[in-house]
Amino acid sequence: MPHQSDLIALIAMGFVLAMAFGFFASKLRMPPLVGYLIAGIAIGPFTPGFVADAGLAGQLAEIGVILLMFGVGLHFSIEALLRVRTIALPGAVVQITVATLIGLAMARWWGWSTAAGIVFGLAMSVASTVVLLRALEQRNELDTEQGRIAVGWLIVEDLAMVLALVFLPALASTGDAAGQNSLLTSLGVTTLKVAIFVAVMMVGGRRIVPAILAQIARTGSRELFTLAVLAIALGIAYGSAVLFDVSFALGAFFAGVMLAESDLSHQAAENSLPLQDAFAVMFFVSVGMLFDPSVILEQPLQLLGVMFVILVGKSVAAFAIVLAFGYVARTALTISASLAQIGEFSFILAGLGVALGLLPPEGRDLILAGSLLSITLNPLAFATIQPIARWVNERPGLISWFARQDGKLATVPTGSKVSTLRNHAVIVGYGRVGSVVGHGLQAQGLEYVVIEMSRRVVDQLRADKITAVYGDATAHGVLELAQIEHARLLVIASPDGFHARRILELARAKNPKIAIVVRTHSSAELKYLIRQGVDRAVMGELELALEMTDYALRSLGVSEERCKLLTQWLRNEGVAGSPKDPGA
Repeated sequence: MPHQSDLIALIAMGFVLAMAFGFFASKLRMPPLVGYLIAGIAIGPFTPGFVADAGLAGQLAEIGVILLMFGVGLHFSIEALLRVRTIALPGAVVQITVATLIGLAMARWWGWSTAAGIVFGLAMSVASTVVLLRALEQRNELDTEQGRIAVGWLIVEDLAMVLALVFLPALASTGDAAGQNSLLTSLGVTTLKVAIFVAVMMVGGRRIVPAILAQIARTGSRELFTLAVLAIALGIAYGSAVLFDVSFALGAFFAGVMLAESDLSHQAAENSLPLQDAFAVMFFVSVGMLFDPSVILEQPLQLLGVMFVILVGKSVAAFAIVLAFGYVARTALTISASLAQIGEFSFILAGLGVALGLLPPEGRDLILAGSLLSITLNPLAFATIQPIARWVNERPGLISWFARQDGKLATVPTGSKVSTLRNHAVIVGYGRVGSVVGHGLQAQGLEYVVIEMSRRVVDQLRADKITAVYGDATAHGVLELAQIEHARLLVIASPDGFHARRILELARAKNPKIAIVVRTHSSAELKYLIRQGVDRAVMGELELALEMTDYALRSLGVSEERCKLLTQWLRNEGVAGSPKDPGA
């Protein structure tokens, strides 16, 4: 070429291949992240064809790490963590410890150093936030009890990895030839630097950063506002590294946390998102470039060990921990499936470990291979939740040792009058939907029983003198505790379609004449429920659209009678999917 174009070639080939492979990954119902990593492998030095400049890729990856960590800080929610702190904090700490110890034992068995084992174990202990959020959103479980626990768990994991990124250089310094500082001294100095940085950010940063952003926002210039957001992210990340000798990642994380204090945080997140996404893609591409695919053939046993830790070790530990805290099997299985993969933080840790000389390059390759395989297999992990939960719930004795409920999977308070109820309603799930139904029944003085998997919600209901059964409605004996055989109405407000199907099946077996209303989120599920003979299946998006359509028609002068006819026609078409003339 007539001029130097290594950077342009890297960006062009990286984005084009990432788009192509990401698209195919999405079509295969896998996260696009898998495609980005494969794109990096394709332009890396270990595969034939075009080879991108690894040095330039590394620098672009650093910007990607900064913007990724900035986004983590910007969306960091103390409130979300505090809601589930009693399970997320101890659970995540124990699970990280277990995974790290298993990784350390494996590394020592292979002849690696203790430091390499610690880095290796930590990299396998943390799940990908991107993959987890996507999986929960697809299953409509982000706002459920198990979804909130999983997100809180990931917040704790992210915080733990931020600390690990800070202290890894101190761990590496103890192996210098000079050997003047002990590990404790190095950690002490690092802790002091971090403490000073955090104090400066908390005292000055939380006032100065939002104030600067507010002044720039007053100019009304969108591009200047976007530039300010990026300048804050990159400037604080670079300044923290130069002045306090802390990592770019920690500086960027605190830049995001400080910016989250501003009421402009949502606009900042929106404006920075395109660049954040673009450089995040380049980060994953650069990680893929470092991967040597030959490790799959040359070290198959080690790779199997990595997959065992990610898919089995972490999941079993999380399952046992969640059960030990008194949650039902289905919640425990959801958390386990959520954690059965590794992603972006694992790459950052492995890359830093190799750069510091703590982790051998084959360790990074094993981490990358484990990530690719675990992310690919993660949908299968979620697919096993329902059958495993059903199998476990039919054998309550299997997990009674873990439960803090006198060996039972479900409970009603002592002295409860639930056993005397007749012609009452049973509400499964008392979230945003179920609670509205309950309030309506209560306003009319109608009796109802709530079945809920959240101990916190059940305790609050009982404090409010509302009869509540703690447990999974698909578990053995739970519907019976709610006197389903004597109930007149069953309201299934659970957002999980497979869960709702199993509840429907069990309830009909106990009480064939019971009236049933079910919540659903897809037209396919809606059609299935109607074929099963439920009295009413409600799809939230459809009802929202009908309500808006009715208001629009009335506002434009359409008669009330005609509005009702059109609304009913549209509701039927939402199920049937074949337009017909609604008639005059």
